[in-house]
Amino acid sequence: MKAEFKPRINLEGRTPLETVIPLHTPYVVFVDPASACNFNCKFCPTGHRDLIDDTGRYQGVMKLDVFKKVIDDLQEFDRPIKVLRMYKDGEPFLNKNLARMIRYAKDSGRVPYIDTTTNGSLMTPERMGPVLDAGLDKINISVDGMNREQYLAFTGYDFDFAAFVSHVKWLYANKGDTEVVVKIPGELITAAQRQEFLDTFGDHCDRIFIENFAPCWPEFDVEEHTGVSITQGIYQQPVTPTDTCPYIFYSISVNSDGLVSSCFLDWGRKLAVGDVRKQSLKSIWHGDSLNALRRQHLEGKRGQNPVCASCGQLTHCLPDNIDKHREALLPKFLDYAGLAPDARIPGMSARRVIPVLAG
Repeated sequence: MKAEFKPRINLEGRTPLETVIPLHTPYVVFVDPASACNFNCKFCPTGHRDLIDDTGRYQGVMKLDVFKKVIDDLQEFDRPIKVLRMYKDGEPFLNKNLARMIRYAKDSGRVPYIDTTTNGSLMTPERMGPVLDAGLDKINISVDGMNREQYLAFTGYDFDFAAFVSHVKWLYANKGDTEVVVKIPGELITAAQRQEFLDTFGDHCDRIFIENFAPCWPEFDVEEHTGVSITQGIYQQPVTPTDTCPYIFYSISVNSDGLVSSCFLDWGRKLAVGDVRKQSLKSIWHGDSLNALRRQHLEGKRGQNPVCASCGQLTHCLPDNIDKHREALLPKFLDYAGLAPDARIPGMSARRVIPVLAG
């Protein structure tokens, strides 16, 4: 097998967050090319149309002018971001402007690295070729079964698995400098199929891994929806208690309609902190709504936030752990936000915070 058996997350050479918080420029910006998906996966909120309808969230693709506004806004920051993640809630390849978006971001001079995650159903050579040419640095391919029947049972999608395998092979043969990562949830396949998965894809990607389901989405019970009992972390690691969200200190997420979330797991749009169609991304990054959430976490009050309190991302998905640094980071953060220790950020109650859309 040519590929490394290695998780998609990069743990080597990570900057200790406690040495850089507060950040004047985000390290990572998530931009969702499409909030909709052609799959109805049981483990994912987007796959449950009734839940999404109840949120009233926009279901569609990001318009090219909104995306360009996001990239243009990056010019206001002190330095380039580190990573542009072109995925969040939906299937990126539903957006026919995906290649144009990647090219525009790379040409901006503010985005050195771009990755995306796809279910692979639309990853034909005709669609993938322009994306590779545009400069995509990494693609994570989610495999959801090892045959048509398993896909239909889990995703509700009539999937041509043989064609998918041929498209992965084409991609790897034509990838250039793009890193190809293939992953599958181990709960979806039999013990015998684990080796079949490695044999099928192991010579046609750079990195391959068998993951676990994780209860990462707030207010969405993965175990209930899948019938799987979760006992390990997503990368087969022990579940580790973590209380302070690191993501809100180094990343921000732009949904496909331009609404900005503090968190890439905000499927229900309950952690909205701005709207890039009306505000600059920099003003949102430094704004009161996002700072309210950051302060709440640094004060050890995550459990008082009804959305953050139910998030399993921190315990199951190997985030950076800054729990023991909260006491030292809080005064630095208050100084950065221009606040006295006993002052409150507008919109922040004494008991709990759900940031609200500014503007």
